[in-house]
Amino acid sequence: MPLSTLAGAPVFDRDGFTFRPLAVPSRGSTELAVWSLELAPGAQSEPHHMDREEVFVVLDGEVSASVAGEEVLAGPGDAVIVPARSVLRLRNASTQAPAAVTAVTSAGMKATVGGTTFPPPWAQ
Repeated sequence: MPLSTLAGAPVFDRDGFTFRPLAVPSRGSTELAVWSLELAPGAQSEPHHMDREEVFVVLDGEVSASVAGEEVLAGPGDAVIVPARSVLRLRNASTQAPAAVTAVTSAGMKATVGGTTFPPPWAQ
């Protein structure tokens, strides 16, 4: 399948984050996992890490991230690069406006949150 539309993507909501898989194994990709991610105003993730490198490209708004203890603030066009197994906490820097990013990683990645490791459903 050479086209995977945002409109046809399943929706996964988790604590103010909305994930929409674009290129993942269930939608035709074999090596990469790409999803659209919307962050509600003030939304903040739990500290977690992935077993693969991740890159978040900010499309709209400002995103604050703590990557392995280093704080960064990213705006439209910026990329937040998260090495494999680095603890990440992602946050919408605005309490008033949503933020949007595109996330890219490898197919088959696993997340660890609160000591539990699992394949995120939006990456499958």
